[in-house]
Amino acid sequence: MIHPIERKVLSENDRVAAGVRSRLEIVGTLTLNFIGSPGAGKTAFLERTLQLLPSGTSAAVLTGDIQTENDAIRLARHGFPVQQITTGGACHLDARMVESHLWEWRFKEFDYLFIENVGNLVCPTSYDLGEDGKVVVLSVAEGEDKPMKYPGIFRKAELMILNKVDLLPYVPFQPELACEYARTINPDIHIIQCSSLTGEGFGDWMAWLERRRIAKRHFSPNHEEAHLQTTFV
Repeated sequence: MIHPIERKVLSENDRVAAGVRSRLEIVGTLTLNFIGSPGAGKTAFLERTLQLLPSGTSAAVLTGDIQTENDAIRLARHGFPVQQITTGGACHLDARMVESHLWEWRFKEFDYLFIENVGNLVCPTSYDLGEDGKVVVLSVAEGEDKPMKYPGIFRKAELMILNKVDLLPYVPFQPELACEYARTINPDIHIIQCSSLTGEGFGDWMAWLERRRIAKRHFSPNHEEAHLQTTFV
């Protein structure tokens, strides 16, 4: 049961998120919200993704942590704009945090905006950030039953990255069972098995990403007008 105060907070967050989504819709930026436990490998996954983006691709990253700017420093090495959101104790990002950092970029037109949420499978699930979709990252160093234990994020995610598959020979993890559990919660979830270390699965991931970007641009009718607007803001 949602308490009145929590409902009010989420309602205000949803209002801000709608504004963020509207601005990103205008410029045609595909925005993905990455959610996973600490140690699931979100930052390494995004590093590999940035390395593989085709020449000429414009992308930006917002990365959230309770403390430190370590992840932002790592990601910025790849030459794309990166901002750290330090929550100072909050276990999730919210739409207001995202909005304030995007204004620093003046809601510039990017092909991709990647949001790396705070390491947590619970709190981030409830907060809309204005993204186009949620991506849940599950590593093989975790339990296969994570989808059953934390159904909220697996129900809302359109994609599950089963990460660190290079460790499968060394850990007692059954990927088929993890996928079965995820599809029990969300029959429509797409699943890609990846290794940021070896690059396994990244061809499928980059192809999925490109298809999603093209679809986003196709359904952003005001994209050309927005390009002119943001050029002169």
